Amino acid sequence: MGFRNTISKYFSNHAETQDNHWNASLQTHYYKTTKEKAMQALENLFEQSSKYDIHAISKEHGELSIQVKKGKKAFIIATVIMVRPYQTAIDFSVTTESQLPIDFGYSTKVIQQLYREINKALPFITKQDR
Repeated sequence: MGFRNTISKYFSNHAETQDNHWNASLQTHYYKTTKEKAMQALENLFEQSSKYDIHAISKEHGELSIQVKKGKKAFIIATVIMVRPYQTAIDFSVTTESQLPIDFGYSTKVIQQLYREINKALPFITKQDR
């Protein structure tokens, strides 16, 4: 991790996942499931927690928008894409709502927590399995 990446991680109010992210914890996670089951698992995760409030669900586009209502306020977009049969990618985009344009890594921590939770509900595919 370079100096510029470290600075941008802590002095930004936004974080998102992608396939080739420099931060391994922010790389897209793949699961051995269908798009519908992944959407349902995410929906269950957010509905069962009092920390989150589901704003909108678009099953056709594979997206959920969620508001973090406890602790620091944040807005989450979860995207579910079925890459191949029984190989589904889940990506997150988190923007922290605050007076300052920085969140000291909070948006990254939210994504890491979400991946830990969803890994308990769905079978995670490691990089060598793909």
